[in-house]
Amino acid sequence: MAVKLRLKRMGKKQAPYYRIVAADSRVKRDGKAIEEIGSYDPTKNPAEIKIDKEATLKWLKNGAQPTDTVRSILSKEGIMKEFHESKSVKKEAKKEVVKKETAKKTTTAKKTTTTKKTTTTKKTATKKEGK
Repeated sequence: MAVKLRLKRMGKKQAPYYRIVAADSRVKRDGKAIEEIGSYDPTKNPAEIKIDKEATLKWLKNGAQPTDTVRSILSKEGIMKEFHESKSVKKEAKKEVVKKETAKKTTTAKKTTTTKKTTTTKKTATKKEGK
């Protein structure tokens, strides 16, 4: 199931009011939503935006894709920046873990090579002379 963060239109004619919702991408624009995460009122000056930051970040981390309009709203609120920073912190933490694991592997490999005694025997090759 592909989840999208999108606007759900509310209000009356010529007076739109939107809810920012997490919804299945196959559901109609004003259809059933999984969760309401905020609201957007463009009729006020300046536009009034209320967003539950924690719920939005949860959905983004779980793979929900925001529509273009919702992405711009989240960018204005600073939520997209916070999401991208959290992703980069995760990547850096993974790199550090990988470095530690490789360091452990190399130290254990050095220990095993020093403790094992290997004997090598040389084989002499005989050449066959052809006629």
